[in-house]
Amino acid sequence: MAGIYIHIPFCKQRCNYCAFYSSTLYNIREEYTDAVCKELGMRKEYIKDEEIRTIYFGGGTPSTLPIPLLQKICDTIYSNYNVCNDAEVTIECNPDDLTTEFLAELRKLPFNRISMGVQSFNNAQLKRLGRRHNAEKAHQAIKNSREAGYSNISIDLMFALPGSTLEEWEQTISEAISLKPEHISAYNLMYEEDTPLLRALQRGDFEELSEEENVEQFQMLITKMKEAGYRHYEISNFAIPGHESRHNSSYWNDTAYIGCGAAAHSYNGTSREWNISDIKEYIKGIENSERNYEIEHLTEEERYNDTILTRLRTADGIPLNWMKEKFSEKLNRYMLATAQKHIECGNLKKTDETLSLTEKGIFISDAVIRDLIFAE
Repeated sequence: MAGIYIHIPFCKQRCNYCAFYSSTLYNIREEYTDAVCKELGMRKEYIKDEEIRTIYFGGGTPSTLPIPLLQKICDTIYSNYNVCNDAEVTIECNPDDLTTEFLAELRKLPFNRISMGVQSFNNAQLKRLGRRHNAEKAHQAIKNSREAGYSNISIDLMFALPGSTLEEWEQTISEAISLKPEHISAYNLMYEEDTPLLRALQRGDFEELSEEENVEQFQMLITKMKEAGYRHYEISNFAIPGHESRHNSSYWNDTAYIGCGAAAHSYNGTSREWNISDIKEYIKGIENSERNYEIEHLTEEERYNDTILTRLRTADGIPLNWMKEKFSEKLNRYMLATAQKHIECGNLKKTDETLSLTEKGIFISDAVIRDLIFAE
């Protein structure tokens, strides 16, 4: 089994915190779509005849692509790849774009899951983040999606926002839960290089939240989500049982995937590839049938480190028998030896089947993972 990721890098405006590759060059959306479709055809052998279980349109803001262009990409995927009948097909959307008219047309395409970038239900925070919607539009977008027939909706939230209080964060969590999305992702705000938000912080426009305040907000998130019946299946992800993101889970579970579009990444189990992060150069290369990309062939140690970085973030943890089959005895001994101190102090738990973070360990996951990373 395998997945397909399509990167749609266009945005109406860049958010103040965003460091992902995106562009406002709307005039080349059709050329870009043609290039993505051609790349999909060029690279069919990358995942051979694997059955496609997940398709994910990410960005950028895929919902800014006109419906005919979205349909062209979908048609290309389904005509070139072996997509299973119950594939999870996700599109990332901005609440502003989810009008009744847009959703009526979107329902004609294979998309069966919507991932919506809400971030906050506090209008002052949304303005500071540079989002182009407000809380009311987020509510309306979810209502419109339900009425259009979507029964698998995910929303993204961000915590530790500038100047935010625990009470404000609790209100955002409560509003999110009241809308009953099947899935909620919640990410700690990061001040990325070369972003307006970082420059505002450096100017002294506001103060970054303390580590204690950050932990309090994360703890409240975990508590509220569990009380509402969501499963905390990955550090930043919560789902009504049965609605875990199949596509994201494939990244954590060593599943192969092909990524098409500018800046898109691919993985086949032994190597990683990533396309050039420049729309015009990407299009030029594909038009000439000379894809502009880089490749990294992974050593056993690098694959081991990737496994620690991804699987230890999940509630299911690291399957020990699978590790024995996948990696050398030396690496397995290293993992268990370095894990021992964290097991003894309650950050990790080990059974006959798995090694996983405890709830206590989740709060220092970066430090635990760092300890288990192999470095000679």
